[in-house]
Amino acid sequence: YCVGDVAQGRRIFGLAAQIYGLSRDDDGGFGDFAALGDFCDAAAQRGADLVALSPTHALYAADHDHFAPYSPSSRLFLNARHAAPELVFGEERCAPIKARFAAELAAARAGELIDWPKAARVRLDYFRALFAMFHTQDMAHASPLAADFKSFRREGGLALERHALFESLHADQFARDFTKWNWRDWPAPLRDPTSPEVMAFARERAEDGFFHMFLQWMADRSLAAAHGRALASGMRIGLMSDLAIGMNAGGAHAWSKPDELLLGLSIGAPPDALAPRGQNWGLTTFSPRALKDKGFAPFIATLRAALRNAGGVRIDHVMGLVRLWLVPDGARATEGVYLSYPTDELLALLCLESRRHEAVVIGEDLGTVPHGFRENLAEHGIAGLRVLQFERNHEAFKPPHWYPAGAVAMTATHDTATMGGWWKGADIAARAELAQLPPGRTGAQCEDERAAERDMAWRAFVEARVAEGPPPRTDEAARALDAAARFVAETPAALAILPLEDALGLADQPNLPGTTTEYPNWRRRYPGEANSMLDEEKVAARLADFSARRRVA
Repeated sequence: YCVGDVAQGRRIFGLAAQIYGLSRDDDGGFGDFAALGDFCDAAAQRGADLVALSPTHALYAADHDHFAPYSPSSRLFLNARHAAPELVFGEERCAPIKARFAAELAAARAGELIDWPKAARVRLDYFRALFAMFHTQDMAHASPLAADFKSFRREGGLALERHALFESLHADQFARDFTKWNWRDWPAPLRDPTSPEVMAFARERAEDGFFHMFLQWMADRSLAAAHGRALASGMRIGLMSDLAIGMNAGGAHAWSKPDELLLGLSIGAPPDALAPRGQNWGLTTFSPRALKDKGFAPFIATLRAALRNAGGVRIDHVMGLVRLWLVPDGARATEGVYLSYPTDELLALLCLESRRHEAVVIGEDLGTVPHGFRENLAEHGIAGLRVLQFERNHEAFKPPHWYPAGAVAMTATHDTATMGGWWKGADIAARAELAQLPPGRTGAQCEDERAAERDMAWRAFVEARVAEGPPPRTDEAARALDAAARFVAETPAALAILPLEDALGLADQPNLPGTTTEYPNWRRRYPGEANSMLDEEKVAARLADFSARRRVA
C-alpha cells in the first residue's frame, strides 16, 4: 500500500512535527495528544494530508531525565507522558483534579526550553490523581470506561503486564540506588521476569502495575482520538508514526524478552557526511537469528504497534532491513561491523502489514545505503526520502525533475539544520561552539564552504523558476526558505513533507547528531499555540503557496 494508492494521481503534502513541542493552553510544559489533534485540524485547513510525528514509544515513567524519543524502553507501547486525559474522561471530570496542580503546571510552562524533569514529574502526579478517581468512580461501579480498560488489558495480554511490571520494578530499584537504572545491574532474581521474586513483587505492588496499565490505556485512547480527528479533518493519511531503529538495552523490552535482542552490541553508523566520526546510538535491536527462530513474531508485533493509531509509518534507518552497523559496548563508533538481516522476509512482512492496515510506509534511507537498496524499496512500494540539503554533488543541486515520483521530498529532517538555519549557518555556529566541527576543519573553512553551497542552492532555485534576483544575505534567510519550499513543492514526488520548523521559519534544529546534553536536543517548543500557529501571516502565505504548487500537475 503505497503513497500513490492514497494520492490517486495527485501530489499531496504533509507537515512533520515534534509532539513535545506543540503547545496548548494549560498543557503543563510539553505537547500532548490533545495538542496534536489541535495541530492536525490546523494543518488540514492548510491542505495537508498527513502529520508525520516524532516517535511516541514508551520511555521510563521513573526517569524524567530520559526524554530522547529515539531511545525508547519499548517500541510496543507508548510514551504515556503525552496522554491527554481530557480526551478520555472529558474536560468536566478532569478540571477539578487538574486545578489542584495548577501552580505546578504553570511553572512547568514558564521556561523557554522544556524542563523535562519538572514538567514530567507534575504531569505524572496529575495522572496518579486521575487514576485514583478512575479506581474509585469507574472501576468500583463498572462504568463503560472501566469496561473499555478491561478490554484493553485483555488485548494487551502478557506483553502489557510485563511492561507495567518493569515500570514498577524500575521505579523501585532506581529510587533505592540511582546506579541501578539498567535492569542488568539489578539483583540477579529481579533480572528474570518469571522468577519467584519478581512474581512476589508483582503481587505486593499490584496497584502500581495497574497504574502503569492505566497510563498505557489512557495514552492509546487519546492517540487514537488524535488520529481520528486528523481523518475527520479531511486528511487522506492522518498521523504518520515514526518507528525508531532500536531500543535501549536497559529498558522494558530487553528485560521482558532478552532472547530477542543483541545485548552487548549497539547500533550506529560508520563515518559519513552527517557525522564524520561515526555514530553510536546506544541502542540494541533484534537478533536476526532470533527473528527467524520465532517466525518473525517480534518484528510483526513492532510493526502492528507502530500502525495501531496511524495511517502510515516512517521506518527510521530503513537500511536496518539489510544490515546494521553494530558496535561492541565500550568501543568507538568507528570500530563496528555490519551484520546482515533477512531482507526479503522483512520486506515481505512490512508490505503485508502495510496492506492489512492500508497504511503507507516511508523508509529513512539517508547515510550509507547498500547498492540497489533504494530500487528494492521502490519495487516494494516503500518511499525513500529525498532531502534537499543532500541532493547535490560538488558542483550543483539536483533539479526538481530529478526527484522520483515514488519518493518523499523534504527540505530538512529533525537531524539536519532547518532550511533557515542552514542558510544562516546556525548549525556551523552551534558545532563550532561545542567543538563538534568535522575533523581538521575550522569554523571559517566551514563557513566558506557554506557560502559556496548557498550560491549553488540559489542557482538551482533560480533555474527551477522558484526564485529570482541575487542570492539573499545570511540575514535574509526567509527568502531562501520560501524558495526552498517552492523547490520541494515543484518536485514530481507524490508526497512532500515540510518540517514544521521550516513552515514556521525557525533557525534552530530539534536535534544535533553527535551531542547529548551539550545541545538542547528534544527540548524546543514551537512558538504559539498548536491550533493557531499556522495562522501567522508569513506562515499562512508559505503554506498556501506550497499547497497550491502541489495541486498543479
